[in-house]
Amino acid sequence: MEDKEGGGGAKGADHAPKPERLLTGVPRLDFITKGGLLKGNCYSVLGPPGSGKTVMANQIAFNHVKDGGRALYVTLLSESHARMLSNLEVMTFFDRSVIPDQLHYISGYRELEQDGLKGLLELVRRAAQDHQASLLIIDGMDAAKEFARSDLTFKRFLQRLQTFTSILGTTVLLLSPHHEGEVHPESTAVDGVFELSLWLSGPRAVRELVAMKFRGSGSLLGKHEVEISERGVVIHPRTEVQFANPQEDGREDRIRMSFGIPGLDASIHGGLLSGSTTMLLGSPGTGKTLLGLHFLVQGAREGQPGVYFGFYETPPRLIEKAAGVGLPDLKKYVDSGVIELQWQPPLEHNLDSLAERLLERIHERKVKRLRLFIDSVAGFRSAAVYPERMGRFFSALSHQLRMMDVTALYSEETPLLSSGVDSPHPEEAAYVENIILLRYVELRSQLYRLISIMKMRESQYDSGIREFSISEKGISVAGTFTSAESILTGHARLTSNAPSSSDPPRKPARSGKKAQKPPQPQPRKPSRRRRS
Repeated sequence: MEDKEGGGGAKGADHAPKPERLLTGVPRLDFITKGGLLKGNCYSVLGPPGSGKTVMANQIAFNHVKDGGRALYVTLLSESHARMLSNLEVMTFFDRSVIPDQLHYISGYRELEQDGLKGLLELVRRAAQDHQASLLIIDGMDAAKEFARSDLTFKRFLQRLQTFTSILGTTVLLLSPHHEGEVHPESTAVDGVFELSLWLSGPRAVRELVAMKFRGSGSLLGKHEVEISERGVVIHPRTEVQFANPQEDGREDRIRMSFGIPGLDASIHGGLLSGSTTMLLGSPGTGKTLLGLHFLVQGAREGQPGVYFGFYETPPRLIEKAAGVGLPDLKKYVDSGVIELQWQPPLEHNLDSLAERLLERIHERKVKRLRLFIDSVAGFRSAAVYPERMGRFFSALSHQLRMMDVTALYSEETPLLSSGVDSPHPEEAAYVENIILLRYVELRSQLYRLISIMKMRESQYDSGIREFSISEKGISVAGTFTSAESILTGHARLTSNAPSSSDPPRKPARSGKKAQKPPQPQPRKPSRRRRS
């Protein structure tokens, strides 16, 4: 259709040969550039000291020769080759056996000092031809700029460099230090610019990468967080950009996913719809974690695999806690691999790295009808450098889980001492289909737990407020708690027909059984709603 409207030019463009790519091997950098660097092009890599320029350039070089290429690494006034290589030896990509035959290191500062840019250009030309380099890296371009009489002189040097490297088909990386607000003349002369940064967010050091310019191809714009580990440089593209255009389709044959708690399952008409996302809202101690574990264990009983993705409780402690509240089967299902406990140690995490870790593990398991419990949203929020991203981040993550037919529960804490039930982050209601509220209510100097369904898309549900209890037998949900007529305002009070204050107060349910109650008025039938 577009060919007919656009004429022959559009059709010819469809058949134009795609440019060859040089894969960097840097985790997710090729994803950001939508396929890798374009062969024969020249790229500038800018960044302050410590941002990862040299590590990333060497990582690209070692990966390139591993794929059969040949690389030439030219240093100007920088650390010695011996010191640089000793710092790289701890990286998993390092392979000393490829030096110097496939990966050749030379210093160009003496030629630069003696003969200026002309001498450096001649050295690089001769070495690139002799080594038959398909990748050329020049580290320390700030030293070369010092020998240029003007920006125009430096741009002419770059033009001559690109002329002969394009003839050889050599891809070029030019490394330069960079500070905020600094203008680099090479930025207008090269085919692409990658800017690395290193800054402090409170006590936390943050590394980021931005593809400022990338001729000949699209790229993922904006800031992407970077970490340096034994793998070298690892880039974490923003989750909301990674999954902006999901390719997979969600399943249409949806089923009900029950909690295994009769009173709760009845109120949601048999369970949550598969492929949906549910928020468990509640203050500390209301039972969010136990309810999530109930959901996973019930799934395992029905043959559905599960994942617990948590931040605050170690797997042994979680198993012990579950055994004490009527879920001894959790250990059995964990040992058999049906339920997987993924604990994130209390370290400085990267927000997008957490999402990648979760989604990649789900892909690796290759199972259907998976249940997921994220405990809690606060763990992701603490890893966010930019808190304003959280709405877009969770919207993208939830959509991706939905496309993978994962039925997800998120736990989210509300304030412990509050007179209301407002969500601490109202935007969360937009990216989940269902919201279940758990909270305490004080009545006659005693605390009770209440549960209510606040929202359910695409399904009928019982909107009544119900009391629930936690005992060594598990969670049990009782009938409608009629005396809490104002529960949603946080000010529960007895109705006019309720027993007087002179009557003895009833005791809260213990051990999963309801205590005897004084006569109560006929409970009002809860309304049934249908949300679309």
